[in-house]
Amino acid sequence: MLMRTDPFRELDRMAQQLTGPDTWSKPSVMPMDAYREGDEYVVAFDVPGVTADAIDIDVERNMLTVKAERRPTAKADNVKMELSERPLGAFSRQITLADTLDTERIQADYDAGVLTLRIPIAERAKPRKVSIGAGSGRKEISG
Repeated sequence: MLMRTDPFRELDRMAQQLTGPDTWSKPSVMPMDAYREGDEYVVAFDVPGVTADAIDIDVERNMLTVKAERRPTAKADNVKMELSERPLGAFSRQITLADTLDTERIQADYDAGVLTLRIPIAERAKPRKVSIGAGSGRKEISG
């Protein structure tokens, strides 16, 4: 149901560890899980600390794009930051969806920092029985 579009993800993760934390100009990738549950395909993205109105979901043809933005929290003037490891900035993920999914009926829910998309399997992709019609019987050729 899902076609991977990022074959170098592990390499990017290792490079990210070497080059330091993410910044506004170098966005993070959102971790995700994808699985089939009955007649739906479910994709869950981790976007903790992001408000629902800061998440943008687009579908163009079979390309699903999820963007989110985590902004810094407002701090008082007398606050001195000692450690900042939580990534800020733009997060983005693109996934190519199979033609067997009904992208017109995607449902999105956001709870406890997890964005869950439910994409129904298209009717044309579901298994079905084909009935055999009764013929008109045997025909003879006379000549």
